[in-house]
Amino acid sequence: MKRVLSSLSLRLALMFALVSALLLGSLGFYLYFSLDRELAWRDDQSLLGRLEHMQALLTSSDSIDELRNRPTLYANMLGNEDSLLWVLNLDGEVLISVNPAGLAVPVGLSAGRTRLGYNDGGNARLAWRPLKQGDTSLMLVAGKLLAPREQMLAAYRWQLLLALTGGALVAFALGWGVSRRGLRPVRRLAAEAGAIEVRRLHRRLSTRQLPDELRELGDSLNHMLARLEDGFGRLSRFSEDLAHEIRTPLSNLVGHTEHTLRRPRTTEEYERLLASHLEEYQRLSRMINSMLFLARSEQPQAEIKRLPVALAPLIEQLCEYFEGMAEEANTVLVNRARGEVLADGELLRRALANLLANALRYGEPGQPITIGSEQTANGVAAFVHNKGPAIAGEHLPRLFDRFYRCDPSRTQSGDTGGLGLAIVDSIMQLHGGEVSVHSDDDGTTFTLRFPA
Repeated sequence: MKRVLSSLSLRLALMFALVSALLLGSLGFYLYFSLDRELAWRDDQSLLGRLEHMQALLTSSDSIDELRNRPTLYANMLGNEDSLLWVLNLDGEVLISVNPAGLAVPVGLSAGRTRLGYNDGGNARLAWRPLKQGDTSLMLVAGKLLAPREQMLAAYRWQLLLALTGGALVAFALGWGVSRRGLRPVRRLAAEAGAIEVRRLHRRLSTRQLPDELRELGDSLNHMLARLEDGFGRLSRFSEDLAHEIRTPLSNLVGHTEHTLRRPRTTEEYERLLASHLEEYQRLSRMINSMLFLARSEQPQAEIKRLPVALAPLIEQLCEYFEGMAEEANTVLVNRARGEVLADGELLRRALANLLANALRYGEPGQPITIGSEQTANGVAAFVHNKGPAIAGEHLPRLFDRFYRCDPSRTQSGDTGGLGLAIVDSIMQLHGGEVSVHSDDDGTTFTLRFPA
């Protein structure tokens, strides 16, 4: 059943039929009750008219006996077998009776004015009126059997039910056809989307002929395909860069080892070889650790514990740690941070350390490196600024890609393997913030923006 109702066309057709049935049913019941009230009102007016006519006959006759001897006067007036008429005295004696159905004579009728009601069996509508004829008090009673009216209403109800059922079926058929035709663009969109494969991520969905309600969906799918294409391209480049980065130290290890084994070496030469191998092993270890960190940080369930972290003491510790490298680069580290930020202290220290190492590596010798912070409308921003050549515009969008270097020739022994800025970007994503870079003739500034 659930599989059958999974069709959107069928659901729309059923809803269209349901709405049509409710509308037709409401209209039919309204007409039915309106007809019922109209028939009841007409019957009441007819009964009151018969009372008036019977009263006129009694008034124009000399006595009740004269009227009883001429029954055709009032019998012809009734005209059908569902009409009733009684003329009673105060003792309940029937003076005149027209009662084809053989109903019981009504008793206990209240006097005083003209009234309407039902008999004791509830199968006849009555109207009665007291009348004074000379010294005699009479009670005029006119009635009408309800059976013919009920039969007509029952037939009308049956016709309404048939019309409602037929209307619902017609509405379902029309709804099915309209929904199938209306959902044709959706099927075409699904077919185009199904034709896109890994090797065809460059293809886009045609949204020109889509209705307005689906054009937004088509545009969203195209944006998603663009992001997937970009992500797949990054993944492909990452695989190539990873193979290249791992191949380099492995080639160095293999080459040095083969060269050393070509002839006997002294102990000192073997020690130098092992020391060289150790550097390559450490480089591979740093690269693997960085890749593991990036992989874990991208897991959907990755969470961090954020606590208030004072920026000034944290950056002061980093400045002390990088003091030796700063002296070698003939530069100084300037701490202008203040306030605190809600973050994971260890991850924040790692992100700032990567930015400081990057600034020391590419900054202009003799120029200070400034680390500071400022309060913004949306949170706190920490920045690292260094003087140096401006980064070309074509490099800025890819600075945070893995293994990307603006100048691959400037690789050093302590290099992060092109993963340092990618790690900074992942750390900021874990904090719900972002990292950005601005570079011009005044220098390069990396900014970490933490949400409030």
